[in-house]
Amino acid sequence: MALMLVDEAMALTLADVTPLPAETVAIADAHGRVLAEDLISRRSQPAADMSAMDGYAVAAADIEALPAALKVIGESAAGRPFAGRIARGEATRIFTGALVPDAADTVVIQENTTRDGDTVTVVEPTAPGRNIRKAGFDFTAGHAVLRAGCRLDGRTVMLAAAADHAFVPVRRRPRVAILQTGDELVRPGAGTGAPSDVVVSNVYGIAALARAAGAEVFDLGLVGDTMEATRAAVRRAAEGGYDLLVTSGGASVGEHDLMAPALREEGVSLAVHKIALRPGKPLMFGRREALRVLGLPGNPVSAYVCSLLFLVPLLNALQGAAPGPARVPARLAVDVKANDMRRDYVRARMTLAPDGAQLVTPLPVQDSSMLSALAEADCLLIREAHAPAGAAGDACEAIAFMA
Repeated sequence: MALMLVDEAMALTLADVTPLPAETVAIADAHGRVLAEDLISRRSQPAADMSAMDGYAVAAADIEALPAALKVIGESAAGRPFAGRIARGEATRIFTGALVPDAADTVVIQENTTRDGDTVTVVEPTAPGRNIRKAGFDFTAGHAVLRAGCRLDGRTVMLAAAADHAFVPVRRRPRVAILQTGDELVRPGAGTGAPSDVVVSNVYGIAALARAAGAEVFDLGLVGDTMEATRAAVRRAAEGGYDLLVTSGGASVGEHDLMAPALREEGVSLAVHKIALRPGKPLMFGRREALRVLGLPGNPVSAYVCSLLFLVPLLNALQGAAPGPARVPARLAVDVKANDMRRDYVRARMTLAPDGAQLVTPLPVQDSSMLSALAEADCLLIREAHAPAGAAGDACEAIAFMA
């Protein structure tokens, strides 16, 4: 049976995805959430003309001829504006962030003045409008400051807050259940020390990626290699109100690989199984009504790479965000061999060339069980199926790992 192409598998995984319902959260809890609608500013920033420097607010016409002596009639500080307006020949002391008084149209920085009592003398020219941030200089009331689908980070949360939003509309977090199969698996710190013990790790990497992509994660535990136990675990997940079930292990075709038949027996229709991908050939995807199921390989590296390639875009789509992760243009740092029939995601490291280009160096060992190499890598070099040998300096593409 021919292997499904990676792009076809990705398209089937994302087919018919509609964003989850919207909910409203406090701005203090909005980090990492995805906006459900455009965010319209409730105010202009700044709300009025504001000084960008410490100095004196004056009328530009009064300082056309220098030196110019002006009477200081008051002070404007941030949060404490000058209550009046200046007349010809007058000035106000002003500080950064303070509102510019009426009739003033420029701010002379204090270094360009001398002060004697209530008289300030301007000794250097200052053009009209200089050192003033005009009303709406940053953004204006009634306009969208952020678009639907934006995942809120520290910078965009600041913008939303500055636009006077105490609450923001976001997509509900996807509810993701994770279970891992294998008689040999034990939790960290809970094994007997027997050589046959394998300390489970996949669930923690999968959960980290899912949380970074905005999901709520539920660990359903370890499942033994029996059809009864595997079906029961799938059944519990299907009845648990989750949006997505992620399994790890049992996805291949050996006698102990029970996940695919168990999923089918529990009513999951598999649209994807076995794709032209390295690492991750046994990957599965299917649905049972509203529940989506992503079946990952049991090898740790395969599980993590497939989570980055398939789980993260699916979670983004469920929240109305751009799919990601993005491909980064780069150049090969070393020669690489020709590739076979599967698209290869090679663990690699990126460095910056003197001309600013990203240089990608594959790690020497690519075994899908080696977590030390996965941890050492900071990106995946993409080698298309049947790609010819590449020489150092050739253009390539890579995917940077999520933090």
